[in-house]
Amino acid sequence: MVAADKTRRFIPLSIAVLTVSDTRVAEDDRSGDTLCERLVAAGHSLAGRSIVPDEVSAIRAQVETWMRDPAVDVVITTGGTGFTGRDVTPEAIEPLFEKRMDGFSAVFHRISYDKIGTSTLQSRATAGLANATFVFVLPGSPGACRDAWDGILAAQLDYRHRPCNFVEIMPRLDEHLRRGASIPV
Repeated sequence: MVAADKTRRFIPLSIAVLTVSDTRVAEDDRSGDTLCERLVAAGHSLAGRSIVPDEVSAIRAQVETWMRDPAVDVVITTGGTGFTGRDVTPEAIEPLFEKRMDGFSAVFHRISYDKIGTSTLQSRATAGLANATFVFVLPGSPGACRDAWDGILAAQLDYRHRPCNFVEIMPRLDEHLRRGASIPV
């Protein structure tokens, strides 16, 4: 049974939000606003927020900056997951992953299918672990951001969520780095 264990205390995380868009600015970034409002309402802190153009180098540079910052636990991006020529967010971020989170994409598409049907196929939402930082790559619509947060991230980023959650494994995400050993690829 999935539930929140009220005997456990909430552990707030520091979450950075990146909007990938050639056209959005802070005043009309509805997807970024959706994520920021939800994560703060849940009790987490906004570690950073930025908007970059649909360019691999700009996307990767911002995500790498946050990955290297020990104060950032999670990075969530929105935008650039489609199939047009300018949609390059997965190409920018997936090479950074040490471990892919294939289940995130599967669950996201399951939730999305219930809302938009086969149109969910037009998203390349993905997630993974990079430098002991969880990175989630979401589509650029407020609806997709709501679906991902409400249907997946709110629970998995809450230490009270049972039977398991991402927060409880965070202290062990960099074990291979602390050992000085790398995992063969």
